[in-house]
Amino acid sequence: MCGRYASTRGPEDLVQHFRVDDLRVEETLAPSWNVAPTDDVWAVLERTPRGEDDAAPARRELRPLRWGLVPSWAKDVKTGARMINARVETLHDKPAFRRAFTRRRCLLPADGFYEWQQVKAEDTGRTRKQPYFIHPEDGRLMALAGLYEYWRDPEVKRDDDPAAWLMTCTIITTDATDAAGRVHPRMPLALTDDHYDEWLDPGHQDPDALRSLLGRPADGHLDVRPVSPAVNNVRNNGPHLLDALTP
Repeated sequence: MCGRYASTRGPEDLVQHFRVDDLRVEETLAPSWNVAPTDDVWAVLERTPRGEDDAAPARRELRPLRWGLVPSWAKDVKTGARMINARVETLHDKPAFRRAFTRRRCLLPADGFYEWQQVKAEDTGRTRKQPYFIHPEDGRLMALAGLYEYWRDPEVKRDDDPAAWLMTCTIITTDATDAAGRVHPRMPLALTDDHYDEWLDPGHQDPDALRSLLGRPADGHLDVRPVSPAVNNVRNNGPHLLDALTP
């Protein structure tokens, strides 16, 4: 799975990298070295702006979404905490993800992600969960493959009230068979620059063709290093979380 990641690029860099048409944000997101479920995260997506004709061309947006997908039919937002990841093998079967995979795909910018492994201390014999930071060897930005969904808050009476709608997202994962696989059996999927347009295009709805666009981050050229257990606490944040742990 992917349960934490780092995302520190500013909106100006992301707008340029992803060739964004609209920056949809009232308050910008601060850099985070410890992105956790239910946090607001940067997402790149394409959609027809609300109020325009359905035939109008979709525009590419950069906007914050809440991490943890809440299906449109969910009774409350708590459902999202259990849906931070979507397995690529079952996207077409799961009611929570099936329609979003066809129509509402996004990219989630990341510097790298964290995974944990059980290790045994040589002096005490006790086991603990050791966090590792996994990122592209060349330091390039990762574009994690994601899905997004709309949820209507039944407590808000008017549709035109900004509080009526919540947009949430999830990260698509697959088996880890490269460096990340030495730490955890699952890992996020990502896209290369040349596949952004096809993945984000809401008119592209062929499941098999869409799956063919997905690949392992940095084409498997990943660096894996142990980092401080401080990342285990969601209240901890800062670049020091990426420092390699001294054995």
